[in-house]
Amino acid sequence: MGHLSRPAATTTSSEEEREREGEGAGSVAVADAMATPEGEEQEKRQRRRRRRNKRRRVPSEEEVAALRSVLRWARSGAADDEEADAQQTVGKGRRRPRVAVELHAHSACSDGSLSPSALVQRAQRNGVKVLALTDHDTMAGVPEAVESAKEYSLRIIPGVEISAVYSPSDGIGGDEPVHILAYYGSLGPSKSQELESFLASIRDGRYTRAKEMLLKLRNLNMPMELEDVCAIAGDGVAPGRLHVARAMVEAGYVENLRQAFSRYLYDGGPAYATGSEPTGESVVELVCRTGGVAVLAHPWALKNHLAVTKDLKAAGLHGIEVYRSNGKLSGLSDLADTYGLLKLGGSDYHGRDDKEEPDVGSVDLPVLAVSGFLDVAQPIWHNATNDILANTPDRTLVLNGSKGFQRISSGKGFCNSRLFPPDQEVTDASEVEALQTELADVVLHNNGP
Repeated sequence: MGHLSRPAATTTSSEEEREREGEGAGSVAVADAMATPEGEEQEKRQRRRRRRNKRRRVPSEEEVAALRSVLRWARSGAADDEEADAQQTVGKGRRRPRVAVELHAHSACSDGSLSPSALVQRAQRNGVKVLALTDHDTMAGVPEAVESAKEYSLRIIPGVEISAVYSPSDGIGGDEPVHILAYYGSLGPSKSQELESFLASIRDGRYTRAKEMLLKLRNLNMPMELEDVCAIAGDGVAPGRLHVARAMVEAGYVENLRQAFSRYLYDGGPAYATGSEPTGESVVELVCRTGGVAVLAHPWALKNHLAVTKDLKAAGLHGIEVYRSNGKLSGLSDLADTYGLLKLGGSDYHGRDDKEEPDVGSVDLPVLAVSGFLDVAQPIWHNATNDILANTPDRTLVLNGSKGFQRISSGKGFCNSRLFPPDQEVTDASEVEALQTELADVVLHNNGP
């Protein structure tokens, strides 16, 4: 962005002289004051205040409107809370209004260290308003996260990070691993069985991959057993590279996880192995087919991010990660502009024993980026919800969190059972209530007795 030109001077000569005289007198006064420790501290405070004032700018009307829209969605239409949050955020004198939205975080259901509920609590502590749980190749932690989030003013986006492999369409260069983030609406994917079958196949391949990594490590004089790696992963969790790395730390082969990855487990490293991952294009197509928003994760780690982005866009990709905890990557931002992709980002939080790992909610996503994401996502999620309800058997028993099973016989009842506990009141302004009214007219097909 170019620098703005300075405005033309309009001060008269006599005014300039008076200003210079004042500046001179002020300089003498400051010099005298600086002779004491109290004066030095006062000068530091003044410099900090000047820097803060210089950074401030008035948010645009578009940003303020986007902020209110995002907060209304995050709060499920609680207008009073939304207005209070908007006033507080804009009133802080920030360069731009911000809503803490975390779109990339992992739990112990894949390779994170925190349970889904503990991750929600950490997000809430950090001021996060919207949290997408994106475990590797599984959505098993989403119900627990949703249940835990009911205690806070925090909205959960059901998500998953799907492992894939990219093969250049022009045949130039080798294959490389890619990861696709999938974001779904409150009721989840429209074809949940198809998605789960797809993810289960990838998870099964992780065991084969772990065996191959352990074989390579054994050949490097670092023998370990698969049972130990699986024990670290936990019951029902497919082992990944992070679990192998933790086993290496416990065995004393490396000092920490960073060393395990930088020396042995990085992409193409001496102990790296691939599993039975599908192609990136097929993953993007599946996400689109099941009512999700598909986003390319950490493209800066790819060897050929230009070709990957181009080919995945042709398959239906909606966005790429551009924002990190240390700011926006301008090159990737330009790439997103070239292909008309959403510019998103997240911390990729795992809870590793690494002081340099970004915390949950640490990525500063502009509110206009979040608003743009919702503009694309909400119609997709709305259509997915219609598909789910249209294929829900009449008088269905559904699990309503910790409250047990509840019998429903309408689209509105199904929506209520999936989104709210029985004792939660929803305001008239709620976006979800408006959706409930519309869904009540959806014809539910009876697929069986």
